[in-house]
Amino acid sequence: MCCPRRVDVLMTNFHLPRWTLFMLVSAFAGLDPMRAAASHAIANGYRFYSNGHASLIFRS
Repeated sequence: MCCPRRVDVLMTNFHLPRWTLFMLVSAFAGLDPMRAAASHAIANGYRFYSNGHASLIFRS
C-alpha cells in the first residue's frame, strides 16, 4: 500500500469571487489570500475565463 500524497502547487486560470471554482481554489490556498489575489487581478485588468491569465498557487 502506498503512502498518501498531497498536492503543494496548483496551476489554474483566475476565478472570480462567487464562482464555485473560486471556493475550490480557496480551500487549497486559503480564503484571504485568494480574495487578495482576486482584488489585485480585478484592479489591474487581468483577464478571466478560459482565455485569461493563469495563476500558480502554492499551498498556504
